[in-house]
Amino acid sequence: MLDGCVSLGDMSKMSMLHRNNEAGLLARRHAHWEGTSTVHSVLEDAQGIGAGVVVTALGLALYQGAGLVTSGMAGLALVLSYATGWDAGILFWGLNLPFYVLAILRMGAAFTIKTFAAITALSVLVSVQGQWFNLTDLHPGYAAVSGGVLVGFGLLGLFRHRASLGGIGILALYFQDRMGWRPGITQLVFDLGIFTIGLLVLPWGAMAWSLLGALVLNLFLTINHRLDRYIAR
Repeated sequence: MLDGCVSLGDMSKMSMLHRNNEAGLLARRHAHWEGTSTVHSVLEDAQGIGAGVVVTALGLALYQGAGLVTSGMAGLALVLSYATGWDAGILFWGLNLPFYVLAILRMGAAFTIKTFAAITALSVLVSVQGQWFNLTDLHPGYAAVSGGVLVGFGLLGLFRHRASLGGIGILALYFQDRMGWRPGITQLVFDLGIFTIGLLVLPWGAMAWSLLGALVLNLFLTINHRLDRYIAR
């Protein structure tokens, strides 16, 4: 062949070398993860996950009080709750059922058990906390930003104890484990679909404030939850 041209065989070798380099990088990332991860006791997991659930429930209360939606399965549960009048906690629990298969196959039994416990506890809190306090006359901007921060803190605590709060969170952690993607980016992509559905149910103004809250939440996770900082198992 002419000088400067690359044969099909050379291109195939280059492609294989590129894939091998990517596989090696991924293997080194997982080796670093295992070597630097923090091992939590059962008590530490229980208090960390419990605190994350409580903080998340408070954030969702702000969203419900202002008639907004949020990210992930919780956001989809709120949209369906507004549309049907059904209990958001029950909807949230039911929507997550199919994702436990992926969780146990890809993330392991410990992750699945902790996630199931967190989802069940949050579902109960969302269903009953309205009987304990009532949030009225909330400015939607305050609810969006504060709710996004609270839910972000709650998810961060759960992620750091190797748990999640829903199907999208499970996918976000799975993609982070396997591909190094940050959970906030993954959730933001799925949230676009949820917010599209929300536009059919809620006024444009409420969805605009909800979008602000989703941006706050996902930026919080993108900045604070990184594979090279704090990892637990």
